[in-house]
Amino acid sequence: MYLEPSEYSGNIPAEELEKRLRRACRDIDSLTYNRIVKAGFENLTEFQQGLIKEAVELHADFCYDNAELLESPLSAYSINGVSMSFDKSKIVTIGDVTTSSEVYNLLMQTGLCCRGLM
Repeated sequence: MYLEPSEYSGNIPAEELEKRLRRACRDIDSLTYNRIVKAGFENLTEFQQGLIKEAVELHADFCYDNAELLESPLSAYSINGVSMSFDKSKIVTIGDVTTSSEVYNLLMQTGLCCRGLM
């Protein structure tokens, strides 16, 4: 894991924390095309490591706070003219991973998210 539970300062309950952080790390690996795994986290610069740790924490919080919506098979919801959907300017979906634009912007700064070959 890129962020140890002892380093976490968000709002996820202790009994769910390790599972949520592990999932967040897997999602971060997907968003970075497994480049962290390939290079080895310890071989990245301190700057990159710091951004990745921050992204893991924010993504874990995002997934926890929006779990019902992210795990729902519905793409839109409407009752009596009232509808609900994600604000497309605040979320990013790459492959099967949906996260906040804040998380993705942090990862973009690491240089590990470009779609070309590295």
